[in-house]
Amino acid sequence: MARTKKKLIVAVPMPGIFLLDIAGPCDVFAAADKILDGNGGYEILLASPVSTKKIPTKSSVELHCPVTVTAITQPVDTLIIGGFSMPLLEKGARFFQWLKNIYPKVNRICSVCVGAYALAEAGILDGKQATTHWEYSRQFQQRYPGVKVDTDPFFIRDANVYTSGGVSSGIDLALALVEEDHGREVALQIARKLILQLKRPGYQAQFSRLLEIHRLENSIGGKLYTWMIRHLEEELSIEHLARHSNMSVRNFTRVFLKETGVTPAKFVEKVRVEVARRYLEDSDLSIDQIAEKCGLGGLISMRRTFIRHMNVSPSDYRRSFRVSLQEIED
Repeated sequence: MARTKKKLIVAVPMPGIFLLDIAGPCDVFAAADKILDGNGGYEILLASPVSTKKIPTKSSVELHCPVTVTAITQPVDTLIIGGFSMPLLEKGARFFQWLKNIYPKVNRICSVCVGAYALAEAGILDGKQATTHWEYSRQFQQRYPGVKVDTDPFFIRDANVYTSGGVSSGIDLALALVEEDHGREVALQIARKLILQLKRPGYQAQFSRLLEIHRLENSIGGKLYTWMIRHLEEELSIEHLARHSNMSVRNFTRVFLKETGVTPAKFVEKVRVEVARRYLEDSDLSIDQIAEKCGLGGLISMRRTFIRHMNVSPSDYRRSFRVSLQEIED
């Protein structure tokens, strides 16, 4: 039986990235190649996006790329941009042009974490759905209004363009690409070998902060925040908040929305869920007790509100993120 030619995976590590941005996906493809025993597996090539072949990472491990991107001559099946170096927004014109030129020639083009910036700068994401790290979503959407940004999924496919969220999401994406190429059983073998979940439950929302309080500290919401978390068991109606702020309801509502970008009611709900997250992570309180302390009503009401903001139930969130006292002692 004739052997199938290997697919070339070109991984482009951007200067100053987390090592996992590029190492995670590469390890998945390397494991796949070993399982496939060279029959239709993968060849991995690291290619530098800049003139030097040595790429620094945040972990101080320097990556040595055999080639620069402009030296690639062989057909590329999958191109993966690992992370992004923000200074390249001003100085990366040649790289973005190379991306734009090679895009029609590859089978798939992908980004890990903020690597979506590179694809967007090259115009590849125009009119497409995409994701990136939740922490950069607002900034990314403002810079690229033509991109349909959704930071809930760990990764998104739109035609042959794949974008993934935070650093470890590159692993989720790579497993999905292997499954696309070779089926679920091969992808499952890799997940077992690397002690991974084939499909992680939940969304990026589980890891994001609902409120960037440090950015709101000079707003009316930021000033009320500390007082709010001490009074979560109370009603915290708009009238109550306006009275505490010595303002009329109408003026309070107008100023609050202008300064924070959300209504007072939505802000209060986000504060309640954010504090509930901390209790789920750090306390032994039951979910009923947490719901009461945070003013989220009963168990059913809290579950509904929590899922709306976090895309996961309170009990599933606790199982994923709680560190028990026993684990700390061990």
